[in-house]
Amino acid sequence: MEQKYTNRLIHETSPYLLQHAHNPVDWYPWGEEALSRARKEDKPILLSIGYSSCHWCHVMEKESFENEVIAKILNENFISIKVDREERPDLDEIYMNAVQVMTGSGGWPMTLFLTPDLIPFHAGTYFPPEDRMGIPGFPKILITVSSYYRTHRSEISKMETQMREALRQIVEVVSPEVTFDPIILPKAFGHFERQFDPVHGGFGKAPKFPNSMVLSFLLRYWRRTHEKEALKMVEMTLEKMANGGIYDHLGGGFHRYSVDDRWLIPHFEKMLNDNALLSHLYFDAYQATRKERYLVVGEEILRYVLREMRGPEGGFYSAEDADSEGEEGRFYLWTRDQIKGLLGKDQGTPFSAYFGVTPRGNFEGGRSVLQVASSLEKVSELYGIPVSELERLLEEGRKILFNEREKRVKPGRDEKILTSWNGLMITSFVHGFEVTGNEEYLRGAEGAIQFILKGMMKKGDLMRVFHKGRSQVKGYSEDFAFLIQALLDLYEATFDLDYLKKAHELNERMIVQFWDDRGGGFFFTGKENESLIVRSKNPYDHVLPSANSVGVFNLLRLGYLVGEESLKQKAGQILRLFYNFLSEHPSGFSHLLSGASFFMSPEEVGIIGSKDDPRVHSMLREIYLNYLPDKILSLREPGESIKKNWLPFLIGKGVTDAPTAYVCKGFTCLPPVKDEKELKKLLS
Repeated sequence: MEQKYTNRLIHETSPYLLQHAHNPVDWYPWGEEALSRARKEDKPILLSIGYSSCHWCHVMEKESFENEVIAKILNENFISIKVDREERPDLDEIYMNAVQVMTGSGGWPMTLFLTPDLIPFHAGTYFPPEDRMGIPGFPKILITVSSYYRTHRSEISKMETQMREALRQIVEVVSPEVTFDPIILPKAFGHFERQFDPVHGGFGKAPKFPNSMVLSFLLRYWRRTHEKEALKMVEMTLEKMANGGIYDHLGGGFHRYSVDDRWLIPHFEKMLNDNALLSHLYFDAYQATRKERYLVVGEEILRYVLREMRGPEGGFYSAEDADSEGEEGRFYLWTRDQIKGLLGKDQGTPFSAYFGVTPRGNFEGGRSVLQVASSLEKVSELYGIPVSELERLLEEGRKILFNEREKRVKPGRDEKILTSWNGLMITSFVHGFEVTGNEEYLRGAEGAIQFILKGMMKKGDLMRVFHKGRSQVKGYSEDFAFLIQALLDLYEATFDLDYLKKAHELNERMIVQFWDDRGGGFFFTGKENESLIVRSKNPYDHVLPSANSVGVFNLLRLGYLVGEESLKQKAGQILRLFYNFLSEHPSGFSHLLSGASFFMSPEEVGIIGSKDDPRVHSMLREIYLNYLPDKILSLREPGESIKKNWLPFLIGKGVTDAPTAYVCKGFTCLPPVKDEKELKKLLS
């Protein structure tokens, strides 16, 4: 179809930017062409930041950026720049801080007005096309901001100075003169216990996010202290989420968040990073409890990713939209008549009762989001169907509905491949392989890692984004950290020293590029990334773990595996640098808290024996089935040539006729054992 308008975004690869390529707005991507024009013409910059699966980003595009009147105002008075937050998390972080300073809150779409020196002087998120519910319309905002910029230059200059200082203070971190105190762990547990929702699980009120890293910390805390309440909080939340509408009961995978406090109605987008973290957590919960339900959910997520989110090259795509056919959630919704029409009355009625599908529905238009609304036992009793027969009926019904749903128009898919998110997903696939023994998961992990190492390296530089055959944007610290973690996990699953070698090489590169030699910790941007108005050292664990929290794990694991004390010392530096954050605001640093727990009590587990020996396989199976979140695992084959000082835990250990396992817990070593039964006793 011939388009009336085409702007510079047509040359980009980001699906989000391409969605705006035919707007009448004279969009620029972020870059020198736009910035130099703003300086030359002395025009303010409209900076719009969002992402492809963001529902309100789509709404604002249709309402405002496709509007020719609004576009005319923008084109005459502003230099308009569109940014994909997933491609440029450095810009997203800086300007989100600015929005929060100026408005007290933030979100996407993010809308900022910058001076040509890139300092924000007005900001917001979504603006409607006309005055609505107390929010001024976007045209009124544009005209007011443009006029203010032209007529109040001295005030703008003062605001620039104040904003520079505010942003500098946000990102500046000074290492406190404190002794690292283990009390931060029970203190953090108390904080999470107070925030916990005892009715529906999770933390806080609507909208409710999974908070997988908080739950992961609590599971670690339970193992460390045997605090039953910590495990109870984790289990209740995992069960409520897996039963709720936030989970896709037909195709697997979790939606982004729940708009209510009981996990019923989701915001329907599905993100790779969320599903990576959640699948890993469900596998952890299975290891800790051996409850089959957690294993099933973890595997359904991985199967969803392999089916829907894996590209032909082996990398994993970023997201699926909330919308299809212009309507949020349309792909996922059902009426009771549709279900009865597909399954028949005898099967459709109990199916609807179990999954909470009523004539009125729980969503708009009498439609329903599937949820587990009743127990098997209650539905069995109500309809006189034996539980085993009901389980078969429900499974068959799920398959029929899934196949029918496949005929619908699917939500849009963001097919860019991000190094950082792929690193998280690889880690989860490795974990799934270890827990289940399913080789398909290991192949999925290895296919993705090989794609990144071959397709996302340019002249020795790790790149962040791959799309439409192009890799671009030099990697940030999170890209390095999550990829190093994935390589270490692959080493512990395969004991292929090439993975350990590559992890070590990337870690050395990460230290050169991102480490702060003065204060410690990793900057978000590297020496070779674009220089921006501030350089942050982000420690926050929110949607993603921070590069610093994952860095603690990587530095410790590598320190033990390659025998470099300096790496362990750097991990300690990070924890000391952010000690006050951990102590005073634990909810923002849950994965860093897990790193602190790991730092205080690592568990080294090593085996001397052949990878091909069935007795070694039995030992490894025992290790993988146990919940050992703080383990550092190594294996040395008899006669294997290893670099000097590498695998120091196994140096000096003699080779015998039978494989031997060694375990040290919390700096105390236990007697060596020679079979999986003895090993099980040591690990318990």
